[in-house]
Amino acid sequence: MQRRLVLSLALAAAALPARAQDTAPALRLVVPFATGTTTDNVARIVGTAMAATLRQQVLVDNRPGAGGTTATEQVARAQPDGQTLVMGTVGTHAINATLFRTLRYDPRQQFVPVAFAGYTPLLLVVPAQSPAKSPADLATLARRAEGATFASAGNGTSGHLAGELMNELGGRMIHVPYKDGSQALTDLMAGNVDFMFYHPSAVMPHVRSGKLRVLGITSASRSAQAPEVPTLAEQGLPGVDLVAWFMVYAPAGVPAATLERLRSAGDAALAQPEVRTRLAAQGVELRPLQGEALARFTGSEITKWAALVKRSGAQVD
Repeated sequence: MQRRLVLSLALAAAALPARAQDTAPALRLVVPFATGTTTDNVARIVGTAMAATLRQQVLVDNRPGAGGTTATEQVARAQPDGQTLVMGTVGTHAINATLFRTLRYDPRQQFVPVAFAGYTPLLLVVPAQSPAKSPADLATLARRAEGATFASAGNGTSGHLAGELMNELGGRMIHVPYKDGSQALTDLMAGNVDFMFYHPSAVMPHVRSGKLRVLGITSASRSAQAPEVPTLAEQGLPGVDLVAWFMVYAPAGVPAATLERLRSAGDAALAQPEVRTRLAAQGVELRPLQGEALARFTGSEITKWAALVKRSGAQVD
């Protein structure tokens, strides 16, 4: 009986860590954009895989608006205990640092990167009924008295800045920011705006259905997924190399052990073949970035996009 008692106590003790993990509070992964956007899809793919490694539930919390700045600011001020993360983007954590005159958070000082979830080029698309067959044609439209309008998923997004750079072709390109990309795409297909730059996974279904037409791609080289689409650099905008990217961030001040645990879970998630396949289906390509390389990447992107913001002349109050 004594042996059975000792064995029972040992088994109970062994079960305690698992039970503690099973009852751990859910980790919140904030997405600064709407449900169904590429950022949201990437967050759900990566968050689900991280949850399995962490043995902790990860809840995706969509908080769209203001080009992602409102939700990102909220995470910057969150308790740095590792329980609140944000799926940052090239807009929220690079472009906005220069684009906004009064940004209420500092991407460098108030966040630490956890996992780089990948990057994707942008496609320049117009409604199927548009007369434009090239970026030069859009410049012709922009020389009209009313100019040419372009939609984006919000101020500070990569689509916003790509559209601003089109001004270099001549004419007047007028930015029309939306609360999220899906609303912008709906208006684009209805012909209410003239063009838009957005992620391949979101626009290609509409291209295949005949509702949109692709005029160009923002990466330095043509995409293997659409080799027939010329780059903007090939069409009068030399030096343009714009890609959107996605990075999980935590508020600065997270304990070192907690940050290491989160980074290990992120690395494990992105190493899974199934996760890679699902991200590829979103048009997202991976890049091997880990540890301190994550912070260096963020810093270099802020510098790169600062130059592009100044080149475009874009500014948001």
